[in-house]
Amino acid sequence: MAYNKDKVDEMTLALLYLVMHSDRDGTRAWKGFDWDTMDRLHEKGYINDPKSKAKSVALSGEGARLAEELFKKYFSAEG
Repeated sequence: MAYNKDKVDEMTLALLYLVMHSDRDGTRAWKGFDWDTMDRLHEKGYINDPKSKAKSVALSGEGARLAEELFKKYFSAEG
């Protein structure tokens, strides 16, 4: 089935916001999403390389900001 990969990337980034956490090493999120989508988010500069043994992935500053923005856009109960 053909699908809009940019829309899937947006929704995945928005959902990463749900599982984001920040610590002394930066902002990270659990990476239990489709590998092709995670690779595209990496290519766009929103996350670090998801191909590691770690169960989470680091988000860039832009990736964390956009994840929050997209989450509010798609899932806010305010409107």
